[in-house]
Amino acid sequence: MKTVVIGGGAAGIFAAIHCKALLLERSSHLLTKVRISGGGRCNVTTSTFDPKLLIQNYPRGGRELLGPFHHFGPQDTVRWFESRGVPLKTESDGRIFPQSNNSQTIIDCLMREASNLEIRLQQKIGAIRKVENHFEIEVNDEILCCDKLILATGSSKQGYAWAESLGHTIQSPVPSLFTFNVPDSPLKELSGIAVPDCKVLLPGTKFVQEGPVLITHFGFSGPAIIKLSAWAARYLFEKQYKAPLQIEWTPPFPKRLRRVLTEVIQNYQIDGKTTHKEEFVTCGGVTLKEVDFRNMGSRICPGLHFAGEILDIDGVTGGFNFQNAWTTAFLAAK
Repeated sequence: MKTVVIGGGAAGIFAAIHCKALLLERSSHLLTKVRISGGGRCNVTTSTFDPKLLIQNYPRGGRELLGPFHHFGPQDTVRWFESRGVPLKTESDGRIFPQSNNSQTIIDCLMREASNLEIRLQQKIGAIRKVENHFEIEVNDEILCCDKLILATGSSKQGYAWAESLGHTIQSPVPSLFTFNVPDSPLKELSGIAVPDCKVLLPGTKFVQEGPVLITHFGFSGPAIIKLSAWAARYLFEKQYKAPLQIEWTPPFPKRLRRVLTEVIQNYQIDGKTTHKEEFVTCGGVTLKEVDFRNMGSRICPGLHFAGEILDIDGVTGGFNFQNAWTTAFLAAK
C-alpha cells in the first residue's frame, strides 16, 4: 500500500513519520510555521492535559477533538519529544516549549525522525483524482498513484480546492487570532501599558473573555483581546471588523492609566484589525461533519484523510493549534 502526504508543515511531517509515507511539498522549505512560531521558540503544546478542559480552547472543532485527545493528547506529545532527546519545559501560563528556547530543536527532532522517508520539495502539484480504489496526483507533469492520501496543506487555497474536487465542503476561511485597531482610543498615548486582569466583551453578543490587555499605539492587544478575536472571528469578519468593544479595567492598574480613565468600564469602537504574522491561524476549512474523527478519514471519499489546519478547527494561542496538528496527524497516519 502506498500512502502520500501532501504538505510539509507540522501535521504533514508528523503524519508521514507515523505511516512511513511519501511526502510532497510545493515550496523549498519544510516546517516553516514551526520555525517562526512562539517568537522562534515553538510553543509545541499545552499543559492542559485533561481533554474536557483542553477542548474549551478551540472556538471551532473542540467537540470533535474530545475523542482524538484521548488517543493522542498533550501528554503524548511531551512524551514523544522527550523520548527523542528533546527536553521540554512548562511556563507559568501553561505553555510548553523546548528547554533550548529554540524552534530549531523541534525541527531537528522531526527531521531526524523523517530521515528515512522520501521527501520531495518544490513539487508542482496539479489535479488530484480518485480513480476506482486509488488516487492519481499530477506532479511535475507526471502522474503519481497512491492508495491512501493525507491532505495536510494548512490554510492553503490549493488544499481547499483539492478537498472540494474530491467532494468536500469548505467553510470559508477567515482570519483568527488578531488584535483590534481602535483609532479613536484615548489611551494610545499609553502604548506599552499592560493590565493583567480585565474583562473584554463585544456588547450585544455572547463573546466575552478575561485576562491581560495590552494598550498599543493602534488600539488593544494581549491574551484577552486575541482570545476574543478567535471566538468572534466569523462575527467580526461579517461586521467588517467594525464593532463596539467594552473593557472592564480591573484595579489596581498603573497610575498613568488611572489619570486617563473616568470609569472602570470603558466603551471603544473597533475599526480594523492587525494580524500577528507569526500566528496567521485561519478559521474555516473542511466541514467537520464530513470527517470521521476516529481516523481523520473522509466520509465522502474513501482513502482520503486530513490532518491539521486544513480542517475547520482552530485554537487560541498557547500551543493548542500545534496540538491539533500532532493529534490529527497521528490518527490520520495510524
